[in-house]
Parts: sequence; C-alpha cells; structure tokens
Amino acid sequence: MPETATPAIPTKPRDVQVVQIAAETLLIRSRSWGRLRFEIEYALQRGTTANSYLIQANKIALFDPPGESFTEKFIAELQQRTDVTKIDYVILGHVNPNRSETLKKLLEIAPQITFVCSNPGAISLRSLLPETGLKIKVMRGDETLNLGQGHRLIFTPIPTPRWPDGLATYDSKTQILFSDKFFGAHVCGDQIFDEGWTVYNEDRRYYFDSLMASQAAQVGTVLDRLEALPPVAFYAPGHGPLVRYGMHELTGNYRKWSQEQANQTISVALIYASAYGNTAVVGQAIASGLTKAGIRVESINCEVATPEEIQAAVEKCAGFIIGSPTLGGHAPTQIQTALGIVLSTADKSKPCGVFGSFGWSGEAIDLLENKLKNAGYQLSFEPIRVKFKPTDVTLKMCEEVGVDFAQALKRSKKFRPATQPANNTEQAVGRIIGSLCVLTAKQGEISSGMLASWVSQATFNPPGLTVAVAKDRAVESLTHIGDSFALNILQEGKQLRKHFMKKFAPGEDRFAGVEIEEADNGCPVLKEALAYLECTVRDRMECGDHWVVYATIDRGQVNDPTGQTAVHHRKSGNYY
Repeated sequence: MPETATPAIPTKPRDVQVVQIAAETLLIRSRSWGRLRFEIEYALQRGTTANSYLIQANKIALFDPPGESFTEKFIAELQQRTDVTKIDYVILGHVNPNRSETLKKLLEIAPQITFVCSNPGAISLRSLLPETGLKIKVMRGDETLNLGQGHRLIFTPIPTPRWPDGLATYDSKTQILFSDKFFGAHVCGDQIFDEGWTVYNEDRRYYFDSLMASQAAQVGTVLDRLEALPPVAFYAPGHGPLVRYGMHELTGNYRKWSQEQANQTISVALIYASAYGNTAVVGQAIASGLTKAGIRVESINCEVATPEEIQAAVEKCAGFIIGSPTLGGHAPTQIQTALGIVLSTADKSKPCGVFGSFGWSGEAIDLLENKLKNAGYQLSFEPIRVKFKPTDVTLKMCEEVGVDFAQALKRSKKFRPATQPANNTEQAVGRIIGSLCVLTAKQGEISSGMLASWVSQATFNPPGLTVAVAKDRAVESLTHIGDSFALNILQEGKQLRKHFMKKFAPGEDRFAGVEIEEADNGCPVLKEALAYLECTVRDRMECGDHWVVYATIDRGQVNDPTGQTAVHHRKSGNYY
C-alpha cells in the first residue's frame, strides 16, 4: 500500500487566506490549524477552513461569512478587497447561530444588505437576528439572481435533517457550484484546490461518515438535484480544499456510500430536536456508532419533519432513539408531539434510548425516560445527559452507545441468522492463525484497546505491519492516518487475553485492573506483554466489515526473551 499519510498540522495562529479562483470571484478562507470544536466531525484533528466566497460584478455577493472566532480578521481582510459598504447580497448555504456576530457586524457597515437563503433559512435567520429589520430574499428552487457581467446565480435547495435550510448556488459564468456542507473535508493547509486529490480520501470519507451517512436517503436526493444543473467546473464547499481534480470520483463516492447505507436491512429511527445545536451533536455521535456497525439510520429532525414522516419512520424501524434539549424546564413542543406519535405507534418490543443536552436541570430527558418506561418500553442504555456542550470523551462514549445498540439489534432473534455448521471453506479459513495481540491507543483524554489476532508483518524497509480492525470496534476511530498506537504481543499462558475478551460498557476504562505504562508515543503499554511495538498509521484500506491498517514500526521492546508468542486457533473463519 502506498504511503499517503497526512502531515501533522503545525501549531499556527488562526488566519485568513484570500485567493482569486475565477473571474471576479475570490475565495476567503478562515483557517483554523488546530481542532475547531468538540464535535465528532472534527475528531481527526487536522484543522479546518471556513470557506467564504466573494463575487464582485455589477452587484456584489458574499457567500457564507465565518463564525464569531473569525469576525474581526475576516471583516478586516474583506475591507481590503472590496468596498464593504456596497455589498448587495449575503448568500447563506445554511444558517448557523455561530455566524450571528459576523452578520451583525456586516449589517452595521452595510445596512442595505439583502440576505439570500432558503425558506427554512429565512425562518432561522429572523429568529437569530430578530431586531435588525432584515431584508431577505427567499429561494425556493425556481428563482435566479443576476449579478451582472454574466454572473447569473441558480439556486437549488438541498435540505437534510441536520441542515433543513441547505441551499446550493451555481454561477452560470464561472460554472462554480457553491455546495455548502456537501463535498467538504475538515483539513487545513495552504493548498486551495485538490491537486493530488487522493491524499484527501480519508478526510473526505471521514467527513461523509460523520455528517452524511446518517441521512443517506436525503443525500441521494440532493445528488439527483445537483446532477440536473448545467456542467460544473468545480465544487466550492464550506470546508476544506475546493474539489476540481477529484470531482468525478468524489461525486461517485457520495452516491456509492449513500447507497450502501440505504441498502442496510436494519434501521434505527433517530428522532431529535436541537435548540442550540448541542443535542444534534450528541445525536450525530450516536448515529456515527450505528452506521459504523452496519445499521441504517433514519434521521428525523422534529423541527421540520411532518407527523406522517415521524410515524412512518417509527413503524418501519427496528428500534428508536429520541433526544431533546430542555427549554424553560420543558421539552420543545415538537418533541412532545413526536413522543405522542411514538407512544401510539411503536411496538413495545422495539429497543429504544433517550438522550439530550441541557443548561441547568434536564427535565426534558426525564420526561422522555419516564413516559417510555411507564408505557412499557425497555431502554437499552441509561439516558445520556449532557450539560451544555459535549466533550470529546462524551462524544466517544455516545459513539460506543450507538455501536452497542446496533450490535444488540443484530444479535436479537428477529435479525440473527440461523447458525449453520461451518463448511469446508470456512473451516479452512479458520486455520489461518496469527499472533494474539492487544492494540492500544490514546488521544488526549480518550484511550482504548482491543484484542487483535489479524496481525501480520507487511514490510522490511521501512519495518511495517498490517492489522485488521472491525469497523464497529471502539479503537477504530483512533487508527486513522497519522495516528499512533502500541501493539502489545501477548505471551502464551498469560491471562491478559481474558481481560480484553470481555464486553466493555460504553466509556468504560479498558485498562482498569491491568498494569500499564506509557510508551514514547503516549499509548498504553501492557507490562505483562511478551513484547510491544510503537507504530504510526500510514495507510488504511476499506475491506468489507473491516479496515486494514498499515503502520510503520517506530520502536519496539521484548520484555521476556524466553517467552512464546500466543496464537489464536479457530475452527471457523466466520468469527474471531
């Protein structure tokens, strides 16, 4: 496998980069070199860019100003490039509360600005800026906007449960598609376009899995709408490099990945509302765990979904998870309506769960829990209660909750396939053996480990190995390109394997009761291991229900030169 490791993001102050990308069109990138927020989509910690765009024709249009952490730098840079007092339009691909300070500053300088957005976006914008006397131009999909000099903008609503106000914009002169949340990546650098685009494969796939996989049906519909547009020169997304050289491949991958999710036979309804975005972030982490484990997620945003849509999702799902913020000591009206539909529709044998975020007391979570329990439903996990914003550790726990929920569904009698004796091929595959190891990793406050037997040396120069990691393993998210791990090789006759063979609860410390020390790369090392290797991930290959991870070996240590390596013997190749 080729080495395609993404270089470590250097520590730099946040800055704004300005580049002309087409006729009368500037890219204004607000760059964050470190992790921007504690959301699962940023977990690769490769920085990000908030991409804004400026078209200066007879009319001036500004696309998607950044959040408040960049307000001053962005406006200062903007003022060097154009007369801000003469901006005619601010076009919003979606309305983010984090942008409110920047929008207010722009309105102070240029009160004549007309905001261009979708109808749901207009509703959100009026709520966000209630006292500013906004001028809003709503685009429902059959309108255009002529900026002059050939720049005729065509608008296409691209709603999804997470962003019901999504809006894409096509410029007929430059053939640029301003695609908002679609086709992005959270990675920061100096490169503007995606030359050598394969280096971004992992970042783009992770971005899709984090944000789009749980709303795959709507993603497919959006792709159909975008394909109906005139020819596109390149995508200008809201985050990451502009997509020109790998545009065809990335579009095809979005279609393929969405279809793979839609084809999953077991579905879970994820029903939520989110006042400030925190509940949606928690739900997104749970959904990530569900999709990793091969479950189709039907995302239902109660703020925009109809009662009929909620009922249909609840009727066909194998289980449901419902989440709510707490507003004034209560659940929002939309959640109360959805709960009523659930109680009158969902079979009581369906597994369920409850989550939510709150500022002070969290009564909405208690309401959901008590109503479901009193109606005879069995909660599959303890309600997830997040005060204010979730932390990295909390999001990891939520992801593991989603994986556990999915695995329990698959093990249930309704979906478990009938057990058949292993045939000759399966028995033969089972005779492949490997050394028994424990892969351990740590990033910040998150640590994890798993028992691994699909391990093999892969290269001599540089010394390297491969290890297969199931997609639904907790440690999988810590084995991306550039990450470090320790491979602890177990000794025959020792009992460490029993500890790591047990089922761990979401968020449970994998190393409680085990003697460990810290390796040079920061990962836990098991003191009772026969030997250990410190490794850096260089590449990953998706192989069915596993990722094959290639890593180079940085250093190693043999703890017992006389010991024998433990191996794993199987009777069938159908399971570990």
